[in-house]
Amino acid sequence: MTCRRLVLPVLCLLLAVLGTAGQAQAVGYRYWSFWDRNSTADTWVYATQGPSTARPSDGDVQGFRFSVSEDSKDSAKPRGAADFATICAKTPAREGAKRVGLVLDFGTAADAPSGSTPPRPRTACARVDEDATTADALAAVAKPLRYDTNALLCAIAGYPGTGCGEPVSGDRPRTSASPGTEAESKSGDGSGDGGPSVGLLAGIAAVATLGAAAIWQARRRRG
Repeated sequence: MTCRRLVLPVLCLLLAVLGTAGQAQAVGYRYWSFWDRNSTADTWVYATQGPSTARPSDGDVQGFRFSVSEDSKDSAKPRGAADFATICAKTPAREGAKRVGLVLDFGTAADAPSGSTPPRPRTACARVDEDATTADALAAVAKPLRYDTNALLCAIAGYPGTGCGEPVSGDRPRTSASPGTEAESKSGDGSGDGGPSVGLLAGIAAVATLGAAAIWQARRRRG
């Protein structure tokens, strides 16, 4: 059936909006995300720098999470304990060095590349030079690391063995939040919770308004 009548073009336009939105949400990327721990609020904050340029201070906690996500808004946060005193309890301070707590979350089976099994999440305390970057701290406790030609972190402790930021079909199951992290994993605009996005709802409303106006104009001409 073609869109020849007055109402049908509006419906076709609505379907086009829905189809475009579905395509936009159809692809995620499998990668290691990088996080800073806000000790005051006791929450994870998506890092604003890469690990090769970030320079944590003594007593900081940083995290890495391997998962599939569309962007930073819906990235899964690291799971597990994130308290510096606990992570570095067995690593004494040393003059001229700093200690950085690291939370390494290798993700879930749903996020793993085909044929791979993610290691269990773990923590590590890196004691490094005072001017060391996060990448230096990570290299001190979680080798082998793997980077691509654009300095994108591809693997921590050898996981995963292949791949780096590759696109993943959106029909895969979403990563489930771990107990105690579900609330902080959801973003305030509703993205990443499986519901329609604000942009999609706005598009539907605009198309509906356009359709109503077109019908009103047609009836007016006939009258």
